[in-house]
Amino acid sequence: MTDITLSAITLYPVKSLAGINVNSWPVIRTGLLYDRQWMLIDAEQQFLSQRQLPQMALIKTALTNTHLILSADGKDDLLLALAPVGSEIIDSQIWADQCAATSVSAEADQWLSDFLKRDCRLVYQPESLIRPVDTYYGKPTDTVAFSDGFPFLLISENSLVSLNSHMALDLPMTRFRPNLVVSGCESYAEDSWREIRIGAIDFRLPKPCSRCSITVINPETAEISKEPLRTLNRTRKWQNKVYFGQNALHDQFGLLTVGDRVQVKVTGDRQPPL
Repeated sequence: MTDITLSAITLYPVKSLAGINVNSWPVIRTGLLYDRQWMLIDAEQQFLSQRQLPQMALIKTALTNTHLILSADGKDDLLLALAPVGSEIIDSQIWADQCAATSVSAEADQWLSDFLKRDCRLVYQPESLIRPVDTYYGKPTDTVAFSDGFPFLLISENSLVSLNSHMALDLPMTRFRPNLVVSGCESYAEDSWREIRIGAIDFRLPKPCSRCSITVINPETAEISKEPLRTLNRTRKWQNKVYFGQNALHDQFGLLTVGDRVQVKVTGDRQPPL
């Protein structure tokens, strides 16, 4: 049997902006270091995403030892300190969650508002502001930054191969914005995984990931199509939602590296039961 391995690691410093592929990266209390630690909100403090603003996909992100860098066509790069000093506490909202955040800067707000052609603010989650994971799915000690609900999203390479074969397309994994991609297992093998170990870090997979309209946005052009949601509605629908990938929670901190062995420790009924 082929070993299952970690084949890609991606973090998304700003929720719904472009991600960064890395070969090795630290795992901290909230997940991958800097993952979804920044977020855009509107005038009502509601989070903004590509659902409302597909052009968010066109803003690239990069990290140095000292700065987060945002770049977009027609704009000078925006350099932001990795630890913003904004002191204003903002009660922002992600779906039904109230999330305390701090302001970043008027310069960042203006840069983003100008590019997106919509008034918005950039906020940040410092270490002092803790957002718990829903305890129905996690432990009381599980925390998350500005992800929809979980620190990690995991997808296997062969699940995408299977989906692409049904569509007769070759969509990239970037459409689905996973943090962790694994290889060496059958398509949708992750649907039955409950506990795994990647390298030296244990993960729980409590819930499949329901997919939204962001998946139909081309991350390189922001153009919108019908796939993959049309095919997912035909092949991966359960209880009026479509699913692709598994949400994950971690039990230790440490380092993940592409090539790490994935050990499946506990399996169960497929989720969703397809």
